[in-house]
Amino acid sequence: MAFKRLDPEDFIVSVDTVTQPMWTGNSNQLSTFYTSSAQRLDKSGNYYLSIFNNEIGEDNTEIQFDIAFGDKLGRGAVAYNANVSQENTYSKTIYGQYRSLLLEDEGLDFKFGGVTQESFYVLSIARARYKEKLLPGSFTMILSGSGDSNTNLHLTDNSLDVPVPSYIGSQRSYQIVSGSDGTAHSGTGYTTQSGSYGIFLPDTGTILLNAAALDLNNVQGINLSTGRGVNTDGDNLVKLYDGIRGGGNIELNSQETLSTDFVFIRARNSEFNYSENPSFISGVNGEVIYDYFINNPQVYPTSVGLYNDANELLAVAKLSRPLRKDFTKEALIRVRLDF
Repeated sequence: MAFKRLDPEDFIVSVDTVTQPMWTGNSNQLSTFYTSSAQRLDKSGNYYLSIFNNEIGEDNTEIQFDIAFGDKLGRGAVAYNANVSQENTYSKTIYGQYRSLLLEDEGLDFKFGGVTQESFYVLSIARARYKEKLLPGSFTMILSGSGDSNTNLHLTDNSLDVPVPSYIGSQRSYQIVSGSDGTAHSGTGYTTQSGSYGIFLPDTGTILLNAAALDLNNVQGINLSTGRGVNTDGDNLVKLYDGIRGGGNIELNSQETLSTDFVFIRARNSEFNYSENPSFISGVNGEVIYDYFINNPQVYPTSVGLYNDANELLAVAKLSRPLRKDFTKEALIRVRLDF
C-alpha cells in the first residue's frame, strides 16, 4: 500500500441534468385515474383526494398525485365545527398552507397571470414519483367538461415561451396556459378575464389550477362549477377528478441534477512500483523476497482508496482489470464519484 496527497488540480466537478418519466411504470403519460372510496368517507377526504394509477388492490397500484381545493374565505367546504365558527373550514386551511409554503407571506394573495383569485385547485405530485423536481416544458394536461369531449381543455406550462422563469417566494414558477383552439383564449393562452389557467411550480412538485378559469363556459373553460357556498361541501375535489378522468391524459417528466466529482490519480514512473503483498515483501524482515524485484519490480494495482487527512477511508474504486506497473510505465486513473 502506498499513499500520495492529491493536488487541487486533480479534482474536477461536473454537473449533468437527467430527465425521466414521472409516473409508475416508467411512463411519462398517465391515462387511468382511480380513487379510494374509503378515503372519501374518511376525514382526510375533506382535505385531499389521492389519485391512483390502478384500482385499489391491483398490482403496481401507487399514488400518483393528490387533489386539494383552497379558498381564501373558506368557501366550498364544511366547517370543522359549525357551532363555533363557520369560517374555519378545510378549504381555508388548504389555502393557508399553500400560501405559507409558496408565497411565504401571509399578507399576499395568489395571482394567476396577474389576476388575483381567491380559489384554486392543487395537484400535488406524490414525492415518490420524482427525485428532485418536475421538468418545465414537459407538462400537458387534458380536462373535460362533464365528460363531453367537445369541451376538452388542453393545458400546458409556458416555460418554452418565456426566457427566464418568474418567482413566487423563492421558487420558480410558470403560468399554465391553454393550448386549445386559438379562439378559446387570448394570444398569451390566458383567459380574457380570469388570468392564466394555473401556476406550475417545478421545485415543489406542485401545480395550481385557477378555479375561476376552469369555471368559464365551454369557449374558455370546462364549466367546472366550483362550489363556493358557505359551510357547504361543494364536492370540488370530485368535480376536478371527473374533469381529469374525462380528459384522460396527463404527461409529465421529472428532472434531476447529478453532480459528478472526477478525481485523477496519477502514478508516475517512479511511484507505486513496490507492494506490501507477502508474495513481494518478506514478513520477517521487510525485505524484497526476490533480488530481481529490487531494480526491476512489477506490480499489479487492482484498486484505489481515497482517504481524508485523518487517514479514514472514504471511498474505494475498483479497476476493471489489474494494471501492470513498473519503472517504465506511468498510469492515469480517473475515479468518478456521483452524488
